Amino acid sequence: METTDNRLLLEKCGGKHRVRISVDRGGTFTDCVGVFPVEPTAKDPSGERVVVVKLLSEDPTHYSDAPREGIRRILEIATGRPHPRDALLATDNIESIRMGTTVATNALLERKGEPCALVVTLGFRDLLKIGNQARPKIFDLSISKPDVLYQHVVQIDERVTLVGYAMDPRPAAQDQSNETNVVVGKSGEHVRILKTPEWATVRKQLQQVFDTGIRSVAVCLMHAYTFTDHEEEIGRIASEIGFTHVTLSSQLSPRIKIVPRAHSATADAYLTPGIRRYVDGFASGFDAGFGDIRIDFMQSDGGLAPVEHFSGLRAILSGPAAGVVGYAVTSYSESQKTNLVGFDMGGTSTDVSRFGGEFEHVFETTTAGVTIQAPQLDINTVAAGGGSRLFFRNGLMMVGPESAGAFPGPACYRNGGPLCITDANLLLGRLRVEHFPHIFGPSEDQPLDVNATRALFEQLVADINAEMRARHTAESAYQNKSVEEIALGFLQVANETMCRPIRTLTEARGHNVQNHSLACFGGAGGQHACAVAANLGIRRVFVHRLASVLSAYGLGLSEVVHEEQSPAAAIWSNEAQQPLLARLEELSRAGSGKLISQGFLDSQIRVQRFLNMRYDGTDTSIMVPEAITGDYQLRFESMHQREFGFVLRNRRIIVDDLRARATGTLSKVKAGQVYDELESMQRRELCEPSTHPAFVDTVSVYFQGGYRQTAVLKLGLLNPGDVVCGPAIVLDCNSTVLVEPNWRATVTSTQLVLDSTPATTRDVSTHRISTEIDPIHLSVLANRFMSIAEQMGRTLEKTSVSTNIKERLDFSCALFDQHGNLVANAPHIPVHLGSMSHAVKFQLERFNENLQEGDVVLVNHPQAGGTHLPDITIISPVFHDSRIIFFVASRGHHADIGGISPGSMPPNSRELFQEGASSMGMKIVDRGEFQEEAVRHMLLEEPAQYPECSGTRNYRDVLSDLKAQIAANHRGIALLSQLCVEYGLEVVQEYMAHIQHTAEAAVRLLLKETRVKHPSGQLSGHDFMDDGSKISLHVDIGEDGSALFDFTGTSPEIYGNTNAPPSVTHSAIIYCLRCMVQSDLPLNQGCLAPVRVVIPENSFLSPSSTAAVVGGNVLTSQRLCDVILATFGVAAASQGCMNNLTFGIPAIENGGVRYEGWGYYETIAGGHGAGRDWQKGQDGVHTNMTNTKITDPEILERRYPVILHRFMLREGSGGTGMHPGGNGCIRDIEFLEAMNVSLLTERRVFQPPGLDGGGNGACGLNLWERHFEHKNKQVLNLGGKNSVFVQPGDHIVIMTPGGGGYGRPV
Repeated sequence: METTDNRLLLEKCGGKHRVRISVDRGGTFTDCVGVFPVEPTAKDPSGERVVVVKLLSEDPTHYSDAPREGIRRILEIATGRPHPRDALLATDNIESIRMGTTVATNALLERKGEPCALVVTLGFRDLLKIGNQARPKIFDLSISKPDVLYQHVVQIDERVTLVGYAMDPRPAAQDQSNETNVVVGKSGEHVRILKTPEWATVRKQLQQVFDTGIRSVAVCLMHAYTFTDHEEEIGRIASEIGFTHVTLSSQLSPRIKIVPRAHSATADAYLTPGIRRYVDGFASGFDAGFGDIRIDFMQSDGGLAPVEHFSGLRAILSGPAAGVVGYAVTSYSESQKTNLVGFDMGGTSTDVSRFGGEFEHVFETTTAGVTIQAPQLDINTVAAGGGSRLFFRNGLMMVGPESAGAFPGPACYRNGGPLCITDANLLLGRLRVEHFPHIFGPSEDQPLDVNATRALFEQLVADINAEMRARHTAESAYQNKSVEEIALGFLQVANETMCRPIRTLTEARGHNVQNHSLACFGGAGGQHACAVAANLGIRRVFVHRLASVLSAYGLGLSEVVHEEQSPAAAIWSNEAQQPLLARLEELSRAGSGKLISQGFLDSQIRVQRFLNMRYDGTDTSIMVPEAITGDYQLRFESMHQREFGFVLRNRRIIVDDLRARATGTLSKVKAGQVYDELESMQRRELCEPSTHPAFVDTVSVYFQGGYRQTAVLKLGLLNPGDVVCGPAIVLDCNSTVLVEPNWRATVTSTQLVLDSTPATTRDVSTHRISTEIDPIHLSVLANRFMSIAEQMGRTLEKTSVSTNIKERLDFSCALFDQHGNLVANAPHIPVHLGSMSHAVKFQLERFNENLQEGDVVLVNHPQAGGTHLPDITIISPVFHDSRIIFFVASRGHHADIGGISPGSMPPNSRELFQEGASSMGMKIVDRGEFQEEAVRHMLLEEPAQYPECSGTRNYRDVLSDLKAQIAANHRGIALLSQLCVEYGLEVVQEYMAHIQHTAEAAVRLLLKETRVKHPSGQLSGHDFMDDGSKISLHVDIGEDGSALFDFTGTSPEIYGNTNAPPSVTHSAIIYCLRCMVQSDLPLNQGCLAPVRVVIPENSFLSPSSTAAVVGGNVLTSQRLCDVILATFGVAAASQGCMNNLTFGIPAIENGGVRYEGWGYYETIAGGHGAGRDWQKGQDGVHTNMTNTKITDPEILERRYPVILHRFMLREGSGGTGMHPGGNGCIRDIEFLEAMNVSLLTERRVFQPPGLDGGGNGACGLNLWERHFEHKNKQVLNLGGKNSVFVQPGDHIVIMTPGGGGYGRPV
């Protein structure tokens, strides 16, 4: 790896296939690494030379294909002979080619894949348009969602379902496999065939698609993960017709959950033909010997696959996966066992990952709006790279997510581009113009333009200083920032942004981030490595000599992988263990056989076996590798304890899948050699760098505190054992490594190893700054506050057990100042966000001086800041020197807290007691001691005192979830305490106030802009609930950006359950204001500071303490948002409802045995209102005050005795207009057992109104199809709110409302 190495391929090896080539084709650059045998030297006795070629991925004036061009250049370097571009490349010297490519990723991002069709079960044509029904960004009023990948949908009139259901508390039913229409599926489940397709009709349907020119098709049918016959026959017919690519979901990804399986099958049909064409085009440039050399492609799971087995679905993380392999092999030692965090910073984004001895995989991810169900390395991407743009918005400095891309690129690229991270590094002297390639300007021969960078920074800094001064009356309150201070501040914000996903990968999963080393690679990573590590408390950083091309290098270190997978639905037991292990052995043999057929020997093959296990009643599974002892249950419990913090001793363990991963190794690589070298080497500290041959220059570089004289050295001329003390810049031909002050870089033969000094550790733990507002610290601390709330949310999600919280994610977590004002919240459920502060302030006043350290308070009463009773808030005060300094709180929707109906969501409640247990505030933890007796009394005994009411029907899960909320709060307290250690209590508290003032200023600006459009400052609006109750709103906006929201004229309290406590109204206001700001802004109490709210006492927006409110939270809150957004003229009404559906069976006794009951709750998406700033309302999506996910159809049918016949868009339900409203949904459920069904819905009478001449959306409709003997059917309209007792064969059909249109139709 010497820069002056000119050794050629050994003459005796010429023409004998001895050059190994690895190519990573990225979006901007293509990196190529060639390795071939050469004469050994004293300096390099290895006898191998490594050659690096880096070139643009697109340069059509010079070459047609970048990877082939890179290979051509490597062959010229290796042989010393020319290989003309216009001739076929000779392959006689090539041993192997390994490739990673972004072809599939780019096609997915840019929607430039193969036109394809999706074949699905009848009734599910819009399955992928609806998806999980949640919107990507809760504050995005336009609800931007990526388009689906297919052009046509074919619905097949076929249907199968499962026999029995998981929630059945009774003993297993007798074997029904003798029934003619019941078969045993591949998972072992019994499958009932309800309808076999008419194959002649299927052929006709597919022929019609073929005649449109489409040649690629994806097939995904209900329950095909276990019953594959129908898919296989459709695949056979499609091939006969002439489709050139057919993807069957049952073969591609045989796992339950039709939505991600259908996404995956469609993605494969969309991407694989393009991959095939690319490979064919690549191969066309080689001579006839190309077929005799080994060609492997990197898959997203970190394993190589032969070119003929490579598919688009498994190529999405091809390049990043190779980088993970690269740092794992070069920087991890089995003997040292130091865990690694991978930090791959490129031009547009940064990928972070973790390696602790085994590759960590995930099996369901979302990329570009497509949910992929396939093994992928667990790589998190954050939109912060060298080309990420720099902004100052709403008083905060922000980095990304927008990127300048390769063109125009950063400002310094001479293309008129914007300020980016690269510009900040250049301005501060961390990138050196004189050592950066001169490839810019019209003639592509000019250096980076530091003057353009400085000019834009000077303008931005002037704007920042002017705005910050305008926010303060006293001149002394704000000191102007220099250009350098602002540039460094943007880097600090970027570093904090990149730290957040690293904390997610480590601390949020039970790993201490400080016990890791950072493995840094990518073109821009070396400039940020020390700072990112210092932020995280990491003391060592590895930077490989080939860090800028580590993904390409990692390809050469990778193994060939083949995976076999099979579905299961087995309960783990002694009886089930042997059959499962036997099936695993079969999969292992099949995987090994595939590798043997590729030329591997048994001695080169290793097989890892896995069981995908979960607790019964949850959807959160863990892929459990085989333990040395063979005890999968013990390994599962150990992993569950580490990941989620608990085990469920009395809960059955379910095995969902079996997996065997066979790996073939062609050459053994000794991993972690750098550790041996570090232990044995003699170190030489460069006390006088200027005397070393590697010395280039001494330059001024800006660090915290000012400019420092900094040595610049060339990595290629540094010798193993050299120690460079920071500050220093170490240059490679393709990257720059910044050794910051108080860091030392030790040079090894393969790596640059950066270690922090004790001074760095002290710097990390204390950031003593002024309490006066500073845009840099404001932005950094805003990130930290948000990160704490996010980590609280992840703790709650992990440690909870109920479906509502763990899978539907119906919870929120937040931080509050010492007065109970909201400071930061994670973007969870909007209806919770503005109301939690009311609960905190109420308890602060209620308990006054009676809150002690270690106390935790439970509250859910609507008069005490609650919303509806199932939403229980857990509040923890944070103490310092015996006084409260902060609060943390979490709110979760609990599955059942008693009352008159299962699920505690009764449609017909009239009094609050009918809706379940309530508390104005009680200490659930008193000075550290959990008060279980008090909790039991509240949840079980108090609700049961009322007529026709019971206590909670699932005390065990509710108790577990309450403890999970306490754990989430505890996590928040620990992180806040750590923040106070770093910055000081006074600084943290002052910046909590500064954050709120920043939000206030943004909202005041919004209101001032609104007043300009409406000079009178007067806005009015109203709407009606289905019972005729009116919501009336008058807004009076002052010239200073203040506003009065006056609800005078709103109807009186309702003798029903759509009453909403004042906290819900405040939630709606704060949510709508935050959405209308239209740029990133921390949602906190400051958003309401300019607002005064008037709600008439005893109206249904301020009801009495005994009023029923369950519908107020889920229905009235939606109507409030419609009224506010329409009053401001921003958007037409959305569906104005959450479409609450509950069904279940109470506890029963049979033969003297009591069987527990069960209940199910879901909310259903509808139409989204159109607006002035977006083209169309979104179809079939959750809007405004909710964003919960819906249960996958296959999971629904496995778990409950129902058949989902239709889940599709309700065409024509959106309002007409210049911008049409979004369509609602149709959900048709057949019940297989008698049970209670309840519906709590709105917009069944009054249509969602359009805006500015737009048409109204369609009303919703709830139907009960009663089926009798002799096939008689009765269809009844259930209205908006009803509870019925259905019989087997009955259907409930829910048609959700559409959204209103905007503007008169053109």
